[in-house]
Amino acid sequence: MRDTAISIIQEVKKAVIGKDDVITKTLMAILSRGHILLEDIPGVGKTTLAMAFSKATQLTWKRTQFTPDTLPSDITGFTMYNRETGASSYMPGAAFCNLYLADEINRTSSKTQSALLEVMEEGRITVDGVTREVPKPYTVIATQNPIGSAGTQLLPESQLDRFLIRLSMGYPSPEHEIEILRRREQGNPLDAVKPVAGAKELLAMQEQVERIYICDEIYRYILNLSLATREHEMIRLGLSPRGSLALCSMSRAAAWLQGREYVVPGDVSFVFRDVATHRIVLSSKARMGGLQVEDILSGILGQVLAPVPKKRSV
Repeated sequence: MRDTAISIIQEVKKAVIGKDDVITKTLMAILSRGHILLEDIPGVGKTTLAMAFSKATQLTWKRTQFTPDTLPSDITGFTMYNRETGASSYMPGAAFCNLYLADEINRTSSKTQSALLEVMEEGRITVDGVTREVPKPYTVIATQNPIGSAGTQLLPESQLDRFLIRLSMGYPSPEHEIEILRRREQGNPLDAVKPVAGAKELLAMQEQVERIYICDEIYRYILNLSLATREHEMIRLGLSPRGSLALCSMSRAAAWLQGREYVVPGDVSFVFRDVATHRIVLSSKARMGGLQVEDILSGILGQVLAPVPKKRSV
């Protein structure tokens, strides 16, 4: 199964150049049954990343380009009366798929944003009192532009907490950008992405990831990191228990991709900032001082003592 996961990464690399770390962590989030928030400027490949994963994994996917007039029913679906049968029938919304791309999620209203809360947390959609399970596996990849503020609605902390990780792709290096230009001359790089797995394989990989062992010392290390964010003088809102659970899930996925059956401190530190950044709210003193969340989290990683890893006894 790990060979299949590596094959998925290799296929996505055909379309997304020079962002190996982002590709790997996106797959880790999918294997952790989580959702991904891609926050970056336009044109750096956020949508291409999501579409490449859908092709490599053969997942059914849908995309919504969020605008101020997007309605909650566009996402969840709606019930429509059929004159011929005299009965009502459900018309599925865009979120009813395996991989849902919510493009520029911060450009729609808060009411429409909140339509995703149930499906992201519980994997189901309720319309007119009827609850329906979405296909499994299920992942939401949402994008937002952190620069432009005109016509945007910030996601509330409760919804940000639903995302397992937040990633930023950033500009490519000059060498990678030249490669992007070269490949574009040969056609759309997405056309080169081939399917190497399906829903059945992904579900099997998710089950394997969930069986990765975490010893008590690692649990304590994760807790200490979370407590450090809650007690830091420059942080007004620290990591929630859901954030601690997300850190466990992503650490398991990191260990699994490395071919281990247990988590080590390096797995936790590898994903800590991606799990925590969007869950942290800085104090007014920190904002006035120009401090960045990433710098504070890096300092916490350096201050919290990592344990000596232990293997599971057989």
